[in-house]
Amino acid sequence: PSRIIRIIVPFGAGSTPDSAARLLADKLEPRLGQKVIVENKPGASGNLGTDAVAKAEPDGYTLMMGTVGTHGINEALYSKLPFSPLGDFQPISRVAMVPNLLVTHPSRPYKTVKELIEFAKANPGKVNFASSGSGTSIHLSGELFKAMTKVDMTHVPYKGSAPAVADLLGGQTDIMFDNMPSVMQHVKGGKLRAIAVTTDKRYPGLPDVPTIAESGVPGYNATSWFGLFTNRKVPADVLAKLSAATMKVLAKPEVVQQMAEQGAIAHPEKPAEFEAFVKAETAKWGPVVKQSGARVD
Repeated sequence: PSRIIRIIVPFGAGSTPDSAARLLADKLEPRLGQKVIVENKPGASGNLGTDAVAKAEPDGYTLMMGTVGTHGINEALYSKLPFSPLGDFQPISRVAMVPNLLVTHPSRPYKTVKELIEFAKANPGKVNFASSGSGTSIHLSGELFKAMTKVDMTHVPYKGSAPAVADLLGGQTDIMFDNMPSVMQHVKGGKLRAIAVTTDKRYPGLPDVPTIAESGVPGYNATSWFGLFTNRKVPADVLAKLSAATMKVLAKPEVVQQMAEQGAIAHPEKPAEFEAFVKAETAKWGPVVKQSGARVD
């Protein structure tokens, strides 16, 4: 590269994908020999920033930190998109896997998944679960939980994770299936209670917190992820350089450690492997979106 490289984050500053992008940008600079900056373009569940990258010059200087939302969910959520999440984007590498964490305000009476289910069934519609917005992975983690446990909970969507967590901390809502980096500090500080993780295996950073699957909901598995994408028409040699640099950065022990401290698991992946994963995620979440009834015209 001969000039500045931009990583577009289609969500606000301080969000989990934003934190991952800034860490990656900082480590890519010395390897690529050019400044790598992060630009936030939030709006429409990530679609505004995603559309900007789809329409950018396909020269490899405009990248984006895509998510399960932008590249696995939104195609089913929105009746019409101005771009194709698969057709217009070239995957570079998956960056991180991020477990969602089921948390509640410490004042609530339930401390386990079993107790939450029992309370929700005894009080239909009275348990509110907050999310960062309709159709997000945080929302759909809750919808998947509702469908698999047959409980009636009320969804409360917010414009982003930060205000949702703020209200949860204040006790205005009851539970949330949030990305772990957004709530880890509050759990460790005792301001929120961790009930379970949404992945099929326990998270190493919270070994005493069980999975939802082992807590009485077998088969439950919901994971957020972030990955680096660029325009589908970027030349193969440029893609190869970007992919190699990204994978080497993500394999560095200090990067693995820094991501772990944020509640994320570094996950370098070749473009073809990442593309196959994105296709599988699209197929998985489409039916969940349909079942939830979430739809944006």
